Amino acid sequence: MESVQMGMIGGGTVGSGVFHALQQNGALLASRMGVRVQIRKVAVKALDEPRPYEIPRSLLTLDWQEVVQDPQARIVIELVGGTTLARTMILTALKLGKPVITANKALLSAHGEELFAAARQYGTNLYYEASVAGGIPIIKALREGLVGNRITHLYGIVNGTCNYILTRMKRERAEFDAVLREAQRLGYAETPPDLDIDGHDSLHKTGILASLAHGFWVAPQRIHVEGIRGITQADIQFADRLGYTIKLLGIVKQVEGRQASGPRVQVSVYPALVPQTHVLASVNDVFNAVFVRGDIVGDTLFYGRGAGKDATASAVLSDIADAALDLKFGTPQRVPPFVPHEGHGAVAPLDEVTSRYYVRLSVIDRPGVLARVSAILAAAKIGISSVIQPEGHEGESVPLILMIHDAPNAALRRALEAIRKLPVVKAAPVMIRVETFE
Repeated sequence: MESVQMGMIGGGTVGSGVFHALQQNGALLASRMGVRVQIRKVAVKALDEPRPYEIPRSLLTLDWQEVVQDPQARIVIELVGGTTLARTMILTALKLGKPVITANKALLSAHGEELFAAARQYGTNLYYEASVAGGIPIIKALREGLVGNRITHLYGIVNGTCNYILTRMKRERAEFDAVLREAQRLGYAETPPDLDIDGHDSLHKTGILASLAHGFWVAPQRIHVEGIRGITQADIQFADRLGYTIKLLGIVKQVEGRQASGPRVQVSVYPALVPQTHVLASVNDVFNAVFVRGDIVGDTLFYGRGAGKDATASAVLSDIADAALDLKFGTPQRVPPFVPHEGHGAVAPLDEVTSRYYVRLSVIDRPGVLARVSAILAAAKIGISSVIQPEGHEGESVPLILMIHDAPNAALRRALEAIRKLPVVKAAPVMIRVETFE
């Protein structure tokens, strides 16, 4: 049986998970592929750092170039993270004509266009299944399984930390800060947690999915991002009363007003009200899910663990299989990952996107308040679909909940700025978009 040697850069949580998975299922992989894959060398930061799974000392080195430059290591696996040294490592391997496997979504978000161009230039490939949603095979599904579909809508719960926090806030009626502290204690959230809770991890992943779905590279600065810091227990409960659950979504969908050169696409990350009847509303705790609508296939759902050493290792093994088979048969190119189709699309500014909205106001409890708020919305041609003014609240102000009909984001934003200036409004309005999946 043919054998393929690999070098791995990074032997921490994910790297040791990949090594362990190969020890456990390497024979299974070989029997299915007809190729035996083996790790020849692992570059690490420190020889004695603690690892979830042991890697033999004889395989370890402190010099990443020893891995990349080794002529017998025909595949390079990059699992160190970051966007500077990792970029150099990958480019070095690609220039040697070696296929590279990475789980580095931040690097792909920042430098993906350059890296994929380098892979093409040097006649090799860059594999990245583990970069989005852990063990969920969403990259291969979009690139290959749905290759005959126009992807009209994609919604992803792609950050397990945020999903865990929002799940516990709803389940236990706990406040955000308390749940975040517990998530950090359990290891579900980093310290500091900004990358997760401010939406930037989801931004990296959503940009990759958008680029795959629509064939043009989506630069991270073009993606509107909001995190979950501002979600309160009050919003969780009012949403539940209205029949919704709040989820942090990565959203990729075509919008009206196709430009001459191609489709216009919304690419955003923000918390949204999801109908409790929709399948995404039942995705809880640290699990991820990606809902994809194709014009031929219709609605599909991909669900599973989005992070962790074992889920990520499963995705890396999938890429190892592809890379090894490509080497065996001399076919370094599968379906190209980012190919413009039907013209060159563009990201639509969020201000031009039409949505429905949940708005929570803190107002003085006196007659005529709703009329003044409604007058501002009416002048902006924005309709109110329902109003909740709950009883039993005491103090200087009371909550006023509005559900808003479809309106452009810019129009509602300007209306809320005017509403905030009303003397009867005592705090900045809270606005959360509503996704109806229509």
